Amino acid sequence: MIEADRTAPLRQRQNGSPEGRIHDLAHQPRRRVNAGAKSADGGKFRSRRRWSAAFLLAAIAFAGLAPSSLAQEATKPGTDRWIVTVGGATEYGPTYEGSKHYSFSGLPSFDFRRLGDQQEFGAPDDNIDYSLLDFGGLEIGPVVGLRGGRSTSDDWRLQGLKGVQWNIDAGGFAQYWASADQLRVRAEARQALWGGDGLVVDVGTDWFQPLTDDVVLSAGPRLSFGNAPYMRNNFGVSKSEAAASRGLKAFDAQGGVKSVGFTVGVAIAVSPQWSIDIYNRYDRLVGSASSSPVVTDIGSKNQNIIGLSLNRSFEIGR
Repeated sequence: MIEADRTAPLRQRQNGSPEGRIHDLAHQPRRRVNAGAKSADGGKFRSRRRWSAAFLLAAIAFAGLAPSSLAQEATKPGTDRWIVTVGGATEYGPTYEGSKHYSFSGLPSFDFRRLGDQQEFGAPDDNIDYSLLDFGGLEIGPVVGLRGGRSTSDDWRLQGLKGVQWNIDAGGFAQYWASADQLRVRAEARQALWGGDGLVVDVGTDWFQPLTDDVVLSAGPRLSFGNAPYMRNNFGVSKSEAAASRGLKAFDAQGGVKSVGFTVGVAIAVSPQWSIDIYNRYDRLVGSASSSPVVTDIGSKNQNIIGLSLNRSFEIGR
């Protein structure tokens, strides 16, 4: 999710006064721990259990990362104040990856940053990350994502196919700012933590364009890969599943490129504390994903997610 507190340009109000700090809550840069719109691997939430998992993950990230940063900076003046942003999004998109049926879902959002950090933009479909290393525009660090599931309750024509369990994936990300605060190239590689759900690699390029002091547009292409276990789990149909299904043919999905797409988002700072994000991601399934009976017979190659989020920023610390 794009959050206005990282996308709105810095304003000349950082005078150190309490009034100046509070006024800039929705416009300050920060370190990201952000759970927003998910990438095309179906990372959406449709149950209370998944909401809980997302909030727990965000809490763990904050508890594990924020104290270490605070400890490292504790001796520096003016670094004991933090801006925390919480919010929620409503999305309308495919019920599962490859589905032609659409439904609404909810997504929580959590973010923190140290007051006065260098400004950093982010795209709506960035997964939860934390930058550990920064080499002149090249950032590297861990990343965590959330994957949605699939069951016969999503579509009766899935009868006979094994379910796909929702999952957490983890790995690393790298991003390079080819043009400071404007052009970014980013890659994420994430492995499922359980269930043998495989590896996903997402690559994208984003252009960030401030339209006004309070509105920032971001847009860019996407390319997603899945290894063989991931593709078999989400798009494969075994012989036994084909026999038990309602007419689906057996299909051996192969690893490789699974989708190409485009993401666009607008971040709007409504007030110093409140921000709104509107975003859309379109993906076209390709390769084995596009040839799977799960897609050709009962689903769609076209996958689109529309999202709207509301965020609240507030200041903590001494």
